[in-house]
Amino acid sequence: MTAVRIEIEGKAGRIRLARPKALHALDEAMCRTMLDALEAWREDPAVEIVLIDHAEGRGFCAGGDVRRAAESGQGDGAEARAFFATEYRLNHRLFTYAKPVVAFMDGVVMGGGVGISQPADLRIATENTLFAMPETAIGLFPDVGGGWYLSRLPGRIGQYLALTGARIDGAACCALGLATHYLPSDQLGAAKARLMGAPQEATAILDALAQTPPPAAILEQREAVDRLFASDRLEEILAALEADGGDWAAEQLAVLRSRSPLSMKVALKLLLDGATMPTFEDEMRQEYAVAAHMVQRPDFAEGVRAVLVDKDNAPRWQPDTPEGVTDHMIDRIFAPLDAGSEWSPQG
Repeated sequence: MTAVRIEIEGKAGRIRLARPKALHALDEAMCRTMLDALEAWREDPAVEIVLIDHAEGRGFCAGGDVRRAAESGQGDGAEARAFFATEYRLNHRLFTYAKPVVAFMDGVVMGGGVGISQPADLRIATENTLFAMPETAIGLFPDVGGGWYLSRLPGRIGQYLALTGARIDGAACCALGLATHYLPSDQLGAAKARLMGAPQEATAILDALAQTPPPAAILEQREAVDRLFASDRLEEILAALEADGGDWAAEQLAVLRSRSPLSMKVALKLLLDGATMPTFEDEMRQEYAVAAHMVQRPDFAEGVRAVLVDKDNAPRWQPDTPEGVTDHMIDRIFAPLDAGSEWSPQG
């Protein structure tokens, strides 16, 4: 059975993730299938809107196939680079797509799931939504446009989410602008049916169906987040958390002590650069260069081993302290690729 179902229903092109045992995590073939569908629908008058959801089981999309990427990174990294190149082309295609796109963020929305939902014009959260960018736990970084999206969140919430990988719910997604509407999951079927019938009225349809989300718990910590995560230097954030003395700060400090120091420094620079990146294409070109370098660093294979393979949650990071991650190391990771190797929107 195909891992992505491509259908035209009513006036809508439907992209339905169908890899339930892997929580619909993306591999390169899935990304290519979605790219091909978007290209086919670009000039097709029968398709007036694109709906992205999951076809069965729990959703929405738990990320990318990082196990295979990590295995590739321990060799020549070619397969990992090919995966990221295709995935980022999909992210960019969705971001620049001329027809309206609606993403139904019903369930887990992590990593690669963020990459295919955030470019959508309309993003629907539900009581099941669980959003996170947990890449620093596996020696990677918040990619798929994370440098663009997270850097544009209010205050320092983006830096907090990027460093800790904290999970937030649908109410928080709405409060932060990561979702445009909040609907109970049992109303999604009716919403999709109406969108397929009257795509030109998509915003009005969702505005009419949307409910007021519950209070967003993350906003209760807004002052602490902005104060404690104020710096773009990891060492200063850790020092601020250590000096605070409160329970919440101590919890965040414990989380950061378990994350890859290299990944955290990369994440901070990614958001710093992303805030002033001229275009999303520029963002994806930089993220691809960073990914090409990061997949062959030992932290990526070690993080995947500790979290996903052995599941001992005891990674041995290299370097194992923030001080061990030098500015020169970060500069090399962010160095542009040569003209023949750099990412482009066309594949």
